[in-house]
Amino acid sequence: MFVIAIANQKGGVGKTTTAINIATAMAATGWRTLLIDLDPQGNASTGLGVRAESRRVSSYDLLVDEVPLASAIVPTSIPRLDLIPATVDLSGAEIELVAVEGRTHRLDKALANHAGHDICFIDCPPSLGLLTLNALCAADTLLVPLQCEFFALEGLSQLLQTVDQIQQRFNPDLGIIGVALTMYDRRNRLTDQVSDDVRDCLGKLVFETVIPRNVRLSEAPSHGLPALIYDQHCTGSRAYMALARELIGRFPAERQAA
Repeated sequence: MFVIAIANQKGGVGKTTTAINIATAMAATGWRTLLIDLDPQGNASTGLGVRAESRRVSSYDLLVDEVPLASAIVPTSIPRLDLIPATVDLSGAEIELVAVEGRTHRLDKALANHAGHDICFIDCPPSLGLLTLNALCAADTLLVPLQCEFFALEGLSQLLQTVDQIQQRFNPDLGIIGVALTMYDRRNRLTDQVSDDVRDCLGKLVFETVIPRNVRLSEAPSHGLPALIYDQHCTGSRAYMALARELIGRFPAERQAA
């Protein structure tokens, strides 16, 4: 199973929207997909229509109580897409794991030797705490959603430094598969300026596909649906399908086919 963490310590950059829709797009193209909601807010779980009463076993149990991975998996209404949901209990996991041996590799241990899915996405919380650290230690690579605004550039610099530290201390094989520009508004000159700056800095690491500001992307979670199901023809849905195709093109050769 190829594991991709979706992370950026800055909130409101489109991490969860990206996680939900890129996972849906991968499932639609035939990949057996698992999405792990590692954010205590549980927005990815809500956005996929998994109600609170259905989250009897969650990512909290996976990390803290070390329940088997299979026990935490909840099927979604989307074919080939499964979820490990999050509950508010996860907010206390960082404190509970502080004194635990191997606390940075609990998720890595849980995912080891899992063969039921082709690909796994991890929706990380908007911080660089122990939950995100677990995700980055378990991941093969990192996908970074980046909002097209000035302050996002500062957050990106901090995240790249963190990735470098994790490569040195915990996960030397961790890579960055790409940076996805989100909330792109062509009417705003600052958007183009930030986009140009990021591309000048990171070059081909930035995906060609950009995710536009789109009201249908914002509406879809309130219906418990990914935008790709809620309105597959909207500009946001088409952008995420294009991003998924571009993402697959960056996979190592042995991962190209599901």
